[in-house]
Amino acid sequence: MNSKTIPQSGTSAQAVARTIPVAQQIFQLIVLTIFSVAGYFVISHYILQAVRVDGVSMVPTLHNDDQYYLKRWVLLLRPPQHGDIVVIKDPTDGGFAVKRIIATSGESVFFKKNGGVYVNGAKLSEPYLAAGTPTHTCVKADEEMISCGEGKFFVMGDNRDNSFDSRYYGPIPRQNILGVINP
Repeated sequence: MNSKTIPQSGTSAQAVARTIPVAQQIFQLIVLTIFSVAGYFVISHYILQAVRVDGVSMVPTLHNDDQYYLKRWVLLLRPPQHGDIVVIKDPTDGGFAVKRIIATSGESVFFKKNGGVYVNGAKLSEPYLAAGTPTHTCVKADEEMISCGEGKFFVMGDNRDNSFDSRYYGPIPRQNILGVINP
C-alpha cells in the first residue's frame, strides 16, 4: 500500500505556498511608489495645492504667512474672472505671487490723476479696499491707459502702495495664472 503524508493545517507547507517571492514584493513596491508619485503630481499640478502668502502686497485681504489652498481645477472649468484672487508666475523673476484680477482679455485700465481706477470707462468697484484708497501708476504719472491684449490679464495687489504688479510689468498671459484662492 502506498501511503502519503498529508500536512495538517498550520504547517510550514501552507506558509510556503502563501509566501510571495522577494522579487515580486520589490516589483509591487516600485509600482506603488510610481503610482504615489504620479498621484501627487496630478493632484498638486492640476487639482489642489497648499500655498503660503509671502509678503504684504495683498493686505488687507490676505496677510503674510496666511495659508490657503490653490484651486487649480477651477481654471480648468472656467476662465479667470474679474475680482479673482489668483496665484501667478511673476513674469519678471519666475517666482510666485498672489494678485487680484482687475481686467481681462481685450479690456483697458485707466488710471486717473485723482487715484481712481477705471476698466473700460467704468469706475472699478473695490469694496475690499478702504474707502478713498488711491491707486497710482508705477511712475506716478498723472494718468495712464493700459490695454490687455488677447489672452492677457491685468492684476494688482490690494496693498496698492506696496505691490509689484501689472502697473510695472504690464498685463500677464493666461498661462502665468496658476489657480484661484479664496480668503
